[in-house]
Amino acid sequence: MRLYNSLTRTVEEFRPREPGRVGLYTCGPTVHDFAHIGNFRAYAWEDLLRRHLEARGLAVHHVMNITDVEDKIIRKAAAAGASLREYTDRYTAAFFEDARALRLLPAHVYPRATEHIPEMIELVRRLEAAGHTYRSEGSVYYRIGSFPGYGRLSGLDPDSLRAGARVDADEYEKDDPSDFVLWKAQKPGEPAWDSPWGPGRPGWHIECSAMAMKYLGESFDLHTGGVDNKFPHHENEIAQSEGATGQPFVRHWMHCSHLIVNGEKMSKSLGNFYTLRDLLERGHEPRLIRYLLVGTHYRNQLDFSEKALEQGRAELSRVDNAAERLARLATVERGEARLAPRVEAAREAFFAALDDDLNVSGAMGEAFQLVRDVNAAVDRGEASREDAAAFEAFLADADRVFGVLRPWQPVEAAPAEVLALLDARQAARAAKNWAESDRLRDAILAAGFVIEDTREGPQLKRRA
Repeated sequence: MRLYNSLTRTVEEFRPREPGRVGLYTCGPTVHDFAHIGNFRAYAWEDLLRRHLEARGLAVHHVMNITDVEDKIIRKAAAAGASLREYTDRYTAAFFEDARALRLLPAHVYPRATEHIPEMIELVRRLEAAGHTYRSEGSVYYRIGSFPGYGRLSGLDPDSLRAGARVDADEYEKDDPSDFVLWKAQKPGEPAWDSPWGPGRPGWHIECSAMAMKYLGESFDLHTGGVDNKFPHHENEIAQSEGATGQPFVRHWMHCSHLIVNGEKMSKSLGNFYTLRDLLERGHEPRLIRYLLVGTHYRNQLDFSEKALEQGRAELSRVDNAAERLARLATVERGEARLAPRVEAAREAFFAALDDDLNVSGAMGEAFQLVRDVNAAVDRGEASREDAAAFEAFLADADRVFGVLRPWQPVEAAPAEVLALLDARQAARAAKNWAESDRLRDAILAAGFVIEDTREGPQLKRRA
């Protein structure tokens, strides 16, 4: 398998550190609001990446962080008159609900930043001992001039680095490569934790380094995110992590391009800013939305439009219609399986395209050509029951990666309180708290629902 590495700027062979196993870290939601479709472009592409790695026989350990403390969250929680936890719990639950709607595979671990403050403090202490930090007015800053490799991920010219100039904001301008904050001194009214440098809170960048290393080790295989995360966030992650450990932080970096709407940048002022919920309320099916999100190569800009939705709807209908036509052959007498070699060739070409840096256009091109060939065989009366079974097997294999090539069965609606119990159970299972997981399962059962743990995640069914 060959994947583009943002660090080397080349498509290269992907070789995990440990044969057969992949450590994957994906930048998750900052839970200050409902996630928009630009966010889900990244999450859906990362889901396809994980599914393909697993389809190729690799055991993936997937970690996705939940950022529940940073500048915007603190401001919005204060404005709402809510505690940090109360405010972020609402949007964390909404993210999981949206992820289920798009059938994203659940990560194995969802670490929350506020639950890993000790690990962040320890990492800052290591950086301090290694001479990468300095203090100012109760805050601790990373001295970028102390790390010779700073800028290699984003391609910054080392001469542009403004060593000594400080930036306190969690997010800042992409042309401002300055010393950045690791630990922020408490400001009036802000949440704070005790530390060796006084009460305060972590900077945004240190959070991912600490959580990634806790669950995947000090050096791991694959780190992904949107292209806007490349600088400063991922550049700072590298500097922090390698400055503390002295070894490569991540072997392979991958970033997806932006999502635009009707040819324009998505923004609230233009009225084209959509959450997943907005699109569902407009009557668009989640299967179709997922198809659009994964149907464009991740390194190409994705133009999300009504025209694209209509085209996607027609393409999925062609796949469904071909499957339905063949399904009717189940009652036909056995005949010669003439399509089997063609189906097998399509399967090999489909997965070979995905092996080539997730070439989704090539993969889907093979699938749609097979659909045309299937329809032509049915028209000629040359398709058999065995051909129907072969085509269905292809769709099943391909759908394990794309998640959209077979019609979605309606998901049993469940009350919000039951969905909250389901999310809590997932967190307990990730933490290997089996007693709590069993207790929550029983509570869900008492509420009238049964859990089926599937490869795509837990599914709820109403109790008979």
